[in-house]
Amino acid sequence: MSSPQHSVVLGAGLMGRLLAHSLARQGHRVDVHEAQGPDGQGAAARVAAAMLAPLAESAITELPVVRMGQHALTRWPELIAQLHQPVFFQHNGTLIVWHRQDASEAQRFEQLLARTQTQLPSLPALQGLDAPGLSACEPALEGRFQRALYLPGEGQLDNRQLLSALLESLQTQEVTLHWHSPQSPSDFAPGTPGQPDWVFDCRGLGARTEWTQLRGVRGEVVRLHAPEVTLQRPTRLIHPRYPIYIAPKEDHVFVIGATEIETEDLSPASVRSTLELLSAAYTVHSGFAEARILEVNTQARPTLANNLPAVRCLGPRCLQINGLYRHGFLIAPAMLDVVLEWVQHQTTELAATFALKFEHV
Repeated sequence: MSSPQHSVVLGAGLMGRLLAHSLARQGHRVDVHEAQGPDGQGAAARVAAAMLAPLAESAITELPVVRMGQHALTRWPELIAQLHQPVFFQHNGTLIVWHRQDASEAQRFEQLLARTQTQLPSLPALQGLDAPGLSACEPALEGRFQRALYLPGEGQLDNRQLLSALLESLQTQEVTLHWHSPQSPSDFAPGTPGQPDWVFDCRGLGARTEWTQLRGVRGEVVRLHAPEVTLQRPTRLIHPRYPIYIAPKEDHVFVIGATEIETEDLSPASVRSTLELLSAAYTVHSGFAEARILEVNTQARPTLANNLPAVRCLGPRCLQINGLYRHGFLIAPAMLDVVLEWVQHQTTELAATFALKFEHV
């Protein structure tokens, strides 16, 4: 930019922190307004497993999300390298397993992934594993499954370490942080005297008043400490009623999830959901029987009607970024780069690359 800009970011979840961090690095004077406190309690990102699995997610989402996920696997290491605090990141692939009685469901799942690879041949090819191959890939699962799928190149990061590191970056860059300060785009007139140059609305479900198509999709996630379990990569269990993922973090901490319920109810997790998550994890590895339950969390993911993200221009210098659904960490770098390109050039070719809906209201 030819001169310093003043930007206001509404919301300090994943998208808000990431955008404020990047704008500050570009020389903007940045204010962040967050309705809650600095711990991210109101953010879906605090509860997420933060898996970066474009091919695995292609079974339930569209190709644009998969393309954004490919972009993220390259961009996240670059973004993390800008931070001063360490953030756990790995790309050891994803493992898909199933019990013998669910073989037909696994076959259907594999066909969906194969179709995605036909459409996007740049994705690393999935690999079928027999029992010896699974044992070599993930020794902790030796003798537990007869077949598996391995998706090379996929990854994950630690969501809470990232949120903390981004907060530290904002403080270091002297971003002005307004906690417990709910604001909306209508509170500003960007580009007019005495007002910021840009306003970016990243409030998730907090933006429902202005973006009425938003809805919440409830997810329930368990965090465990399981010293007897060692997994080298995220593992997904195929099941017709309660498929789960197990995302191993550092120090034998595991994030297990996630249910999807069409409600914005944020009451504590149900007994049924918790039992299903824990029982499924136990069938993957019996060492989870002696694990300690650290947390059982619920959160509502901000979701649009088509389950795809979008950017809306409320004016020449006011953007809303929303609808990241269950794919926040998978697609946030792509959403970030689209917005930064728009700020720089008032146009964006990346949006077309990702088939990202860019509305003008």
